[in-house]
Amino acid sequence: MTIAAEQVINGIIQERNLVTELPGPRSLALLARKENAVSAGVGIGLPVFITKAGGGILIDADGNSLIDMGSGIAVTTVGNANPEVAGRVAAQVANFTHTCFMVTPYEGYVEVCEVLNRLTPGDHEKRSALFNSGAEAVENAVKIARAFTGRQAVVVVEHGYHGRTNLTMGMTAKNMPYKHSFGPFAPEIYRVPVSYPFHDGPHGGAEVAAWAISRMEKEIGATNIAAIVIEPILGEGGFSVPAPGYFKAIADYAHANGIVFVADEIQSGFARTGDWFASEFEGVVPDLITTAKGIAGGMPLAAVTGRAEIMDSVHAGGLGGTYGGNPVACAAALGSMAWMQEHDARQIAKEIEAVMLSRLTAMQINHPTIGDIRGRGAMIAIELVKPGTIEPDAARTTALNKYCHQHGVVTLTAGTYGNVFRFLPPLTIPIPLLEEALGILEAAFEATA
Repeated sequence: MTIAAEQVINGIIQERNLVTELPGPRSLALLARKENAVSAGVGIGLPVFITKAGGGILIDADGNSLIDMGSGIAVTTVGNANPEVAGRVAAQVANFTHTCFMVTPYEGYVEVCEVLNRLTPGDHEKRSALFNSGAEAVENAVKIARAFTGRQAVVVVEHGYHGRTNLTMGMTAKNMPYKHSFGPFAPEIYRVPVSYPFHDGPHGGAEVAAWAISRMEKEIGATNIAAIVIEPILGEGGFSVPAPGYFKAIADYAHANGIVFVADEIQSGFARTGDWFASEFEGVVPDLITTAKGIAGGMPLAAVTGRAEIMDSVHAGGLGGTYGGNPVACAAALGSMAWMQEHDARQIAKEIEAVMLSRLTAMQINHPTIGDIRGRGAMIAIELVKPGTIEPDAARTTALNKYCHQHGVVTLTAGTYGNVFRFLPPLTIPIPLLEEALGILEAAFEATA
């Protein structure tokens, strides 16, 4: 299957249509209610309240149709209200909504684990456990690694992002808004260099890996390290793809020293990058892999999948949680993964990549503020700099983002320096809509020049 060309998806006309300024009066009224009811610590990127969505369109409370270039931060990979997901969710809700798998189990949980064990990299025997969020998955991967190795230290990398709980905040590199004022954080977390080609100068992936390994050897000691946790493509860190050789060298070091190598594929997994998992591009088979976001079409679900001997090293009752692997979320995941397999989601992601890279490369010629274009599949980013340098231009990024929002394109920014646009369109976005969104972005460059 190729990228959707339909003009109507889920009953929604696939076109951008603004009938009010953004935000419109109904959204403004809802925003006032939000400010009176919701903690100020919960921020909003674009204050329009959504009432319906499908394909590549979000419809707000004022009837505006906006182009979705974020998929709820890589969550609605198969499109909002995907019929395969919605149908299975409705059927499950009608049967039962919860029992707690640890009390009285159900088949959906087992079936999701079976699919994950089959789809994740490697042909070794695997086990899975289900949770609610990406941060939970990362925390449990650390617990499992510590139980298996009898060690405590956890190694992460610069620019990495792993969540907002106490442990995962400590593992996350970026202070604002994720860590600021929330410490102290969990101990025994160590950060080493990561390959960031745009900022690495002449240093290749193998060289940066050697620096990281040297740091581990000197500052921690291999025999003290339980796990190395890395995103194959940095998420909040700005979609930087480590240079060839880096990811594999770190994985090889882990395997040679009895360290559990954990690939955090929460943002890059489930066909988002043009393969089932980004680790596959590097020829790396992780010991454990953490997943969430795109797994369940918008329902809260996460997982840790890995080598059977590692996953089974935890005592009975050591893993779980009241809502982990909720039956409704499991039904959604089975629908989402079935849709991906049936519609060759990996190929769709590659086609989105081709369209985006072509347009963004053309834009770069006229707008040298685009310092770097990177990513894979439907996980693409541009890094904005002051022309002729690699100095971040966060102000221009903010201005561009504001223009896109005002003109009905939902865009996301990211990056340690706040100067990266990350594009995560749903795989159901029609090509004309994708092209239009990129046209708005180009207009934003002109308007903010």
